[in-house]
Amino acid sequence: MNENQQAVIGHILTSYHTVAVVGFSDRDRRAAAFYAPAYLKGKGYTIIPVNPRLTTGLNRPAYPSLADVPGPVEVVLIYQASERVGPFVDQAIAAGAKAVWLPIGVVDEAAAERARAAGLLVVMDRCMMVEHKHME
Repeated sequence: MNENQQAVIGHILTSYHTVAVVGFSDRDRRAAAFYAPAYLKGKGYTIIPVNPRLTTGLNRPAYPSLADVPGPVEVVLIYQASERVGPFVDQAIAAGAKAVWLPIGVVDEAAAERARAAGLLVVMDRCMMVEHKHME
């Protein structure tokens, strides 16, 4: 990982504390889409579950889409396959997010470029939980 990427990760993890989790899942507590947000909540982050089939997640209201989330969202953490990420990145831009984060194995260079062009910070192919643990 280059120095710039590490600086972006550090800035996101220390500056932003409201994280909308697109694709949050409570079906399997061993799935990253559950345990990583649960870890972040335990570290003081405000987690906003975004999943159209849920009404709550981690004892917080869940929303069907980013557009339905009231109030500001700083980071949009997207648990979707790489080929499905683009529209969610566009929604993050429209929602006024400061950053988008794609977990391990998820990469969409075109969507990342759109996000950067709109002024968002971008992290791809990294686990937010693991990166947070590296900082402790």
